[in-house]
Amino acid sequence: MRDWVALNMTPGIGPRAAAKLLERFGSAEAVYTATRAELEKVRLLPEAVDSIIARDRQELAEVEVVKVRDLGGEILILDDGVYPSALREIFDPPVALYVKGAWSECLDQPCLAIVGSRKCSTYGQNAATMLARDLAQRGVTIVSGFARGIDAAAHRGAIEAGGRTVAVLGTGIDQVYPRDHKKLADEVLAAGGAMVTQFPLHTPPVSENFPYRNRIISGLSLGVVVVEASENSGSLITARLAIEQNREVFAVPGNITSRNSFGTNYLIKGAGAKLVQQWQDIAAELPPQIAARLLPPPLAQKKEKSLSDQLAMVPGGLSASEQSVFKVLTHDNPAHIDALVSETSISITDLTGALLALEMRDLVRALPGRCFVRKM
Repeated sequence: MRDWVALNMTPGIGPRAAAKLLERFGSAEAVYTATRAELEKVRLLPEAVDSIIARDRQELAEVEVVKVRDLGGEILILDDGVYPSALREIFDPPVALYVKGAWSECLDQPCLAIVGSRKCSTYGQNAATMLARDLAQRGVTIVSGFARGIDAAAHRGAIEAGGRTVAVLGTGIDQVYPRDHKKLADEVLAAGGAMVTQFPLHTPPVSENFPYRNRIISGLSLGVVVVEASENSGSLITARLAIEQNREVFAVPGNITSRNSFGTNYLIKGAGAKLVQQWQDIAAELPPQIAARLLPPPLAQKKEKSLSDQLAMVPGGLSASEQSVFKVLTHDNPAHIDALVSETSISITDLTGALLALEMRDLVRALPGRCFVRKM
């Protein structure tokens, strides 16, 4: 393990350079027995050659392994039997993976990625949460990039469903980025999920790390679902990588006047992505044995629950004012509190109390500007 971890820590050795070295020498151990002349033929950066010849990362690698174990994690190396087989198949797999959490249990289930814009709309956030929740309820592991916006909504949707989710980081596994996702990181692990990264400890969130992270997201997954993406979004990079890796690509259509819909609508129109409206659209495109497990038999398919059915599922029921408010709210269009007063004919005092009660029961989400949407 030491040589693999050391290779991963060597300055100037990224995934492409590591892939060339392994193709030429066969293993990390063999790389460290190569001569300078042999290494220079691979066209490495001079500092990388110097580091390998000096073996200056060997001792650091041994310390790294101990520190990761002290954090409750482990390091998987490319020639290890527990390394993810799907990831090993991609063009330039990471030579080392730092993992934390119930890693093997997550990979025992079919994995699907849900990614999208950091600056997402309410529609996008709700779509990501809904799809992640519906898929996780059926035993699918949700993979995403732990960013704000769509990624966070996907992780939370899986957790809400009692399912598993894998957060792929663009930092060291000892870092939490964004910093305000510390609670989310704890929730991912507590729910039986996992954190994973290819980067050594103490690696900061620099921009060049995230394209490398994206190829792991797609590499671990059977397919990638894109929910909102602008023209230059990193989510489009993930979709492109998924196509190169022979993974399925799905996209949720969006408002044609929204910048965040450019990427998803383009994927549907010009890149052959499957249009997604509900989880069944995704399940139907997966390998037959997995699709059969997720999809109910045609005659056993259940009808969508009516509003009365949904309300009947709420423990303890709702008061008359709470029901009135809940009925006029939607998942997609935020309603301002003044509009709710007008539509429900409830006094502002009673309306405020009803909204607070619905929020506490996790049926309604409050948005900036005194607007509200339905969560259920």
